[in-house]
Order: sequence, then structure tokens, then C-alpha cells
Amino acid sequence: MTTFVDRVELHVAAGNGGHGCASVHREKFKPLGGPDGGNGGRGGDVTLIVDQSVTTLLEYHHSPHRKATNGKPGEGGNRSGKDGTDLVLPVPDGTVVMDGAGNVLADLVGHGTSYIAAQGGRGGLGNAALASARRKAPGFALLGVPGDLQDIVLELKTVADVALVGYPSAGKSSLISVLSAAKPKIADYPFTTLVPNLGVVTAGETVYTIADVPGLIPGASQGKGLGLEFLRHVERCSVLVHVLDTATLESERDPISDLDTIEEELKQYGGLDRRPRMVVLNKIDVPDGKDLAEMVRPDLEARGYRVFEVSAVAHTGLRELSFALAELIAASRAAKPQEEATRIVIHPKAVDDSGFTVVQEEDGLFRVRGEKPERWVRQTDFSNDEAVGYLADRLNRLGVEQSLMKAGARSGDGVAIGPEDNAVVFDWEPTVMAGAEMLGRRGEDHRFEAPRPAAQRRRDNQAERDDATQEFNEFKPF
Repeated sequence: MTTFVDRVELHVAAGNGGHGCASVHREKFKPLGGPDGGNGGRGGDVTLIVDQSVTTLLEYHHSPHRKATNGKPGEGGNRSGKDGTDLVLPVPDGTVVMDGAGNVLADLVGHGTSYIAAQGGRGGLGNAALASARRKAPGFALLGVPGDLQDIVLELKTVADVALVGYPSAGKSSLISVLSAAKPKIADYPFTTLVPNLGVVTAGETVYTIADVPGLIPGASQGKGLGLEFLRHVERCSVLVHVLDTATLESERDPISDLDTIEEELKQYGGLDRRPRMVVLNKIDVPDGKDLAEMVRPDLEARGYRVFEVSAVAHTGLRELSFALAELIAASRAAKPQEEATRIVIHPKAVDDSGFTVVQEEDGLFRVRGEKPERWVRQTDFSNDEAVGYLADRLNRLGVEQSLMKAGARSGDGVAIGPEDNAVVFDWEPTVMAGAEMLGRRGEDHRFEAPRPAAQRRRDNQAERDDATQEFNEFKPF
């Protein structure tokens, strides 16, 4: 039965935004009370957050599909819909978030570090928010935007200061059990350790963590044994400790050849061969082990390694090893640059950035791509002619029609807005004036007209100012 999982594929879905409401205020003696449809609620986000109490990804191995709740639709009486509830997924410290192609999206290290894996869709505006001086009674509302759908890979890389590496049954679990309070499984057969074990060691004023990585064998970097699955847990460690068995019963093995094999696997995995390291000759409590340790120690020191002869069983040489590791950890921490305060970097758009592109494809179809036009299409109720006209107004103000003309589009040409798998396709008919100007002030109801002062009339005629205010209300943060 699986008890430890350090790599899972997770399918997350954010909540959809609620639809806006198209409603007219009705009250006794006030038959034309005006639009009062409320906005739809925002869909919930899916957020990953580091929780120190979580040590494995097992929960997501069994339940890989996670979804946040949808926003509620708006209602009449200017009542906005309730926002969807965010879904917070706790993950272990050291979790790396990647997309399906292996690109790193986030590296979550440190308690409370979070990452929004899927953004909730924004709610649609109700007809009360769409009303303006020239559109006093909109008979439509905007639809909510669907939430993001993401397939991500979570990979756990253990956060520790020291990693014990070596062959199976070299004594790594025994060593971590006597250096710290960790209680890993210990037995006299290979691959006893199937999961990384962590322990906390105190040496003087230095406190550091030590990890017991499952045993490596030749070919581990190519997937043999358990090495490939757990070499990633060595990546974050500052110091590597080779634990060499001086009392092995296998005639074809010796400490020097074991060291060369593990070093080659670390090099093949990539980057691990450059970490500070030291060598521990374990099991010197065995007579033959003590003799072999004394024989190979000069060769190891000649290679530049600091060598420690220890016995996890007899507790020999542990204090010297512990303080030597503390010295290396302290030096490593001092060499790291101090973390700077979080900075907000603003990347202004170019002056000539229109926010969309128009490309003619091989089959003659003109495709419009861009965040705004694609979202506007998703928000449009195509069963409502007034809503379709409002979309035409927005696209014309953005400059889509002018760009289509420059790209060579003619009357009757096919135009698609959005990606190939989810696009709205229509036959384009160019207009001299699009939207409300062409159709005679769409959405205006003259029954609302009343004598107004001259100053009021001048303010109402500034339609562009009203449209700008409307766009600001739509795009302002939730």
C-alpha cells in the first residue's frame, strides 16, 4: 500500500463567474423604474499553499480532480451574486509546480508560500452596470467568464541541509536515528528505506535538518532501483555525506568503488556533483570494518574529502561528525545572499500595443486573438440581438474592424475570434459606423427622457466619458 507519494498529476478547475442579471425595477406608481440587474459573483480560485504539517502528496494521488465553486448569478434589485469559495490545497514544503511540458510554474518553499494554480472567472455585469447616458435601459447583461482549467504536476523535493547518500544497507537510517530524534525503519536487508526520512540535529548553536535518502545503485540516474525517484530530494541539500559501508559482505564491493559509483550517479543526474561533501566510513565497530576504514582513509583524504570514522551502533565518532556538519552548514548559510524584500515589478504595455492580433490563415479565415476580444465573446449572449450589438460596439472601439480592413478582409470573409478549439466564427460585414451609432442609439428608451437643464444635456452628450467609466467598472479588481 502506497504511504508516500512525491509526484502527482493534478487536474484543477477554478469556479465560473456568475451571469449578470437583466432586470427592470418595478414598483407601484413607478412603471419605468430603470434597470436594476445585479452583477454576477466571481468564481473561486484554486490555490496551493505550503503547510508544514503536510509531508506527502498522497491525498492528491487518490483524488487528482479538484474544483472550486462557481459564482452566483446576479439578481434584480441591484443584488450582486455571491462570490465562489476559493479552494485552498495544502502541499508540503519544497513542492515544485510544473505544467504538462515540464516547465516550472512555481517553487513553493517556506511555510505559507502560495500559488494560484487556476484563476476564477469574473462575474458578468448586470444591466444596471451597463446603463449609460446613451444606453439608459439595456435589455441584456453579460455572461460570467468560465474559470481556468489546468493540468499541473506537483513534485516534492525535500527541504534539508544535509543528505546522506550511499548504497542500500550502508547504515544511513541507523546514522540518522542516532544523530537526531528520527525513528526510521532499520533492517538488515537492502532497500529497507523506501521514503526519505528527515531528522533535526542540534550542534552547539547550529540547528540543521538531515535527510536519509533511499539507497542508490548503479544506473539510478537512468531509473534503476529507487534512485531516480528520490535523487530529486538531494537537490535542495547544501551538503552531501557519502555513507560508505566498511563491513559489507559483498566481495565485489569496497568503499572506494562504492564512492565512485555514487559520484557518477550524482554527476549524471546533473549538478549534484558540485555540492560540498564529506565521507563517513560506517560500521567500524566490526573488526574487519575498522581495518578496512584505516586502509582506505589515506586514499579518500588524498582526493580532498574530509573523512570521519563512525559507528552508529557503538555511537563512536558521532559528536565530531555532527559539529563538522554544523560548520559546513553555517558557512553555506552565510554565503547565501540575504533575501530581499518583495518587489512589485511593473511592465507597462508598449504605446502601439493594441491588445489583440489579426492573422489570415491558409484557408483564408481571419483569426482575431487577444485577451479582451476573446473574453468579450465569452461574455456575450448571442441569443440577444442587443447583446450582440453591444459586442460589435466594443470590438469597433478596440479597433478590430479597422485592423481587419488593414489585413485585407472583405465583405463576406470568415472571421474567427478565439483559439481553434473554442472560437466564434462569423461572416464579416464591414460597416461605416458600428454598434449604437449605426442602429440609432441602441438601448436608449425615450420614455425615460425628460426636460433637462442645458448643463445636464451637455454632460449627457459626452458619451465617450460614460463609456470609459463603464469600462473602468468592468475591469476594476475584484
